[in-house]
Amino acid sequence: MARTVSGARTGKSGHSKATTAPPERRPLPLPLRLLVMALAFAAMVAFAAALARTTLEPSPASRALVHSNLRPGDSLRIYLDQPATRDAVKQIGGNLLLGVPFGILLPVLAPGTRRLVRVGLITAVVMLMVELVQGAVVTGRAFDIDDVLLNTTGALLGYLVLGRRLGRAVHARKRRRT
Repeated sequence: MARTVSGARTGKSGHSKATTAPPERRPLPLPLRLLVMALAFAAMVAFAAALARTTLEPSPASRALVHSNLRPGDSLRIYLDQPATRDAVKQIGGNLLLGVPFGILLPVLAPGTRRLVRVGLITAVVMLMVELVQGAVVTGRAFDIDDVLLNTTGALLGYLVLGRRLGRAVHARKRRRT
């Protein structure tokens, strides 16, 4: 195939075939990028403080009710088998929502985490550490693998809904020219 003066390719018949390259994504202007990253950093610090307060605060009142769960799905079954669906929604929904900020903020703060798998892995590792500390150190709290799975699912949802777009807007890749 040959190229015409306009850059379009021509086939054997001499007719041109227009090649449409995707438009180049440009990042936000630097001052706006810095502002977005500063706001994302502040939000991540606030989220970390809220996460610590929510998950690492002792709960002596529930000490007798707490049990560790190493089998995925066991706690979910217990939540769903409760007669009051409100409690199940609070437990499952709360754990899902707890992961959402990771999915939104990680791609903005760290361009290397702009992929679904990376966001999932980082969230799973952080939440696994939180659960281990919870189970080992905090009175009235226990390790629950279902919490890690729900938090990670929440992060993935946050990434898919908003994090991917924000990450691309702040850290747009420059396309290679061939």
